[in-house]
Amino acid sequence: MLEDLKANNRAWAKRKIAADAGFFQRLESQQAPKYLWIGCSDSRVPANEIVDLDPGELFVHRNVANLAPPQDANYLSVLQFAVDVLKVEHILVVGHYGCGGVKAAVDGKRRGLVDHWLHPIREVNHDHRQELESISTGHERHNRLCELNVIRQVRNVASDVFVQDAWARGQTLSVHGWVYSLHTGLINDLDVTVGSLDEAERLV
Repeated sequence: MLEDLKANNRAWAKRKIAADAGFFQRLESQQAPKYLWIGCSDSRVPANEIVDLDPGELFVHRNVANLAPPQDANYLSVLQFAVDVLKVEHILVVGHYGCGGVKAAVDGKRRGLVDHWLHPIREVNHDHRQELESISTGHERHNRLCELNVIRQVRNVASDVFVQDAWARGQTLSVHGWVYSLHTGLINDLDVTVGSLDEAERLV
């Protein structure tokens, strides 16, 4: 199986060179993406492929259920590097419908350490319980919770000091909330874009 992966790699590199002889030389010389993608670890949600970008064009952070928790050093390190060093212009918080992490957060089953990781989603579920309980089907209720989770993570990103300091010094930076559909392959923009300190305050 691993030999297959290595063969796939060689074939992929050969195709890249055939289409663009200088591709890897340019890729090696610099990393200058305009986008940071904060997405789910789900293997069905490949960041670069979904938005059809080449390597080097998208800086990526992925974890279970696309969380942006203010106490997570891994996420914060990626965020700071993207904002302060790479100077990305767009931060994309991208969830997906049918997310197993979102479902696991609220289905009442115990799974161990991941239950602690998913606690923020239980808080979102609690904060929006009236809206969620008004949705008649479990499938639609789950999809709405996926959306609400993305909106909460957009708020987390927009309220972070790295992002707020970037806005304060006039850096061009916007935070967006999207949800990807496994069924259609399309992205749903939740229209919660934040691009300034004033907009961040209104989102809170």
